[in-house]
Amino acid sequence: MSETKAFGHETYLSPFTWRYGSDEMRALWSEAGKRRLWRRIWVALAEAQAEAGLVTAAQVADLRAHMDDIDLERAHRIEAEIGHDLVAELRCYAEQCPIGGGIIHLGATSMDIEDNADALRLRRALEIIEAGVQALLLALAERIGATCEMPAMAYTHLQPAEPTTVGYRLCQYAQDLLLDLENLERAKALVRGKGFKGAVGTSASYRQLLAGTGMSPAEMEARAMAALGLEAWPVATQTYPRKVDWMVLTALAGLAQSLHRLALDVRILQAAPYGEWSEPFGRAQVGSSAMPFKRNPVTAEKIDSLARFVGALVPVAWENGALQALERTLDDSASRRAILPEAFLATDEIVRAATRIVRGLSVFEPAISRNLAAYGPFAAVETVLMELVKAGGDRQYWHERLREHSQRAWAAIQAGRPNPLIAELAADEELTRLVPAAQIQELLDVRRYLGDAVERCQQLVRELRKRVEARGRGDGRQGPEA
Repeated sequence: MSETKAFGHETYLSPFTWRYGSDEMRALWSEAGKRRLWRRIWVALAEAQAEAGLVTAAQVADLRAHMDDIDLERAHRIEAEIGHDLVAELRCYAEQCPIGGGIIHLGATSMDIEDNADALRLRRALEIIEAGVQALLLALAERIGATCEMPAMAYTHLQPAEPTTVGYRLCQYAQDLLLDLENLERAKALVRGKGFKGAVGTSASYRQLLAGTGMSPAEMEARAMAALGLEAWPVATQTYPRKVDWMVLTALAGLAQSLHRLALDVRILQAAPYGEWSEPFGRAQVGSSAMPFKRNPVTAEKIDSLARFVGALVPVAWENGALQALERTLDDSASRRAILPEAFLATDEIVRAATRIVRGLSVFEPAISRNLAAYGPFAAVETVLMELVKAGGDRQYWHERLREHSQRAWAAIQAGRPNPLIAELAADEELTRLVPAAQIQELLDVRRYLGDAVERCQQLVRELRKRVEARGRGDGRQGPEA
């Protein structure tokens, strides 16, 4: 490890350093931010030990006075010599504290500090993501309410199916995101620190230190953790359970999955053969270096790319938990330095990008009407069949007759002509003897074939706003019972 740390654009930088994620999320996972947390935890431990009479108030005050004096250059020079980042920070901190430096880290092991810091970061990072999802849900509620009655062609197998509404399609994404929000809350409820339990989790070092003070290791831990505002796992090894990392990343991956689906549908519906939706496109935005006319769905494509990345990190967290042999092995350390911040930064980016798409989504009614006119009447043919049978017709005979009409109409569409189905049925004299031509026109009106999509949209909008507002007041359901 080199002594000097100079980072610029002449060396490799992660795209998460500047391109993806919010400044708030980057600051949370920054090196300086991590070391401030380490120092905050050392101070909390010293304060609890002062209550037991192990250290003095002056020593604690000295530590607190220098808690934010991060000197990464000095810490990196020390680390280059000793090869241990936490001890390097410890020595740097001790050098700054002439009164209290000698009592920093008393009785602790590295993971008493690092794992509590990671738990604090995980919890705060989840709060940032939750807030982003809530904003996205409110944006979806707004768009659903505005488009709940707008008919559009629905597609199954990427083929025209039956009519739906634009709002009802948006409801599918919102409903998935509500599940994701609940999973994020469950994951956050699982985040606890290691506490202060020493090298293998038995608190042996603290028990020796506290002998004769009247304070037990559990009491000392409780006081220090209360100062941090963090719960501790009742049982730990050298670390908190690595299963927690996997559960947190699984919740992020579930959210990424939902946003991948939303973005994929935007990409499909922005394609020229559909032409119904478009993500926001700036006036000066360039779609292609070669083709000036291009309006590529680059934001939706970015969401899908990063969402796949988030999903790919989950197996790494799984292995970190599964391969923690006995009380701890260090083979999780290097990967955790990457997967935890990058999973959150990528998720943060896709949530923010999805919110921009939903708020600025262009919905092109002429294209929607064109596709409805082309394909919608086929969906309503069944209603004609039902009326023919009710009027005394033979179901099997009229099923075949309607199939023949439909196939001819489909061939016309494929040849680039307007859909002739309604006109053909209205001109079928045998058919109109049972069902009048005017009634056929009504039966094939796709706007009459939306089921209860509009009512379900309105119901979900009410539910979205109710649940997001409840969380904003702090009375949303959380934890395993949610």
